[in-house]
Amino acid sequence: MINVLLVTPNRQNFAELSSAIEKQNGSVIWAQTGDNALEMLKEKSADLVVADENLGDMTGLEFAERLVALNPMINCALVSSLSKEDYHEASEGLGVLMQLPPQPRQVDATRLMTHLNQILGFTSAVEKA
Repeated sequence: MINVLLVTPNRQNFAELSSAIEKQNGSVIWAQTGDNALEMLKEKSADLVVADENLGDMTGLEFAERLVALNPMINCALVSSLSKEDYHEASEGLGVLMQLPPQPRQVDATRLMTHLNQILGFTSAVEKA
């Protein structure tokens, strides 16, 4: 089972994402702010962290910077409304796994979990081709 931490001040933003992750054998835990998530991750590990674009106390990109300082090996995906080019520029060096659109849908969750499973070695890229 993959443990996923969803970080958002508004759970509705990730309702479809959460449901899709759970349907794909993921276990979801929630944090409402960036600071809350960082404190949780000091005590409990996660296979994946997904952060909303605005967390109330910081942006998703600011959260990713602090997350990398806490655990540079953690898998992280960020919601961002930036263009692909602007997002790449803003997130370069943060090791972010994937950019997600605002209010990610089931198709985004499937793409994210497939990519994560390949990274974690649960499936091979050949099996998905």
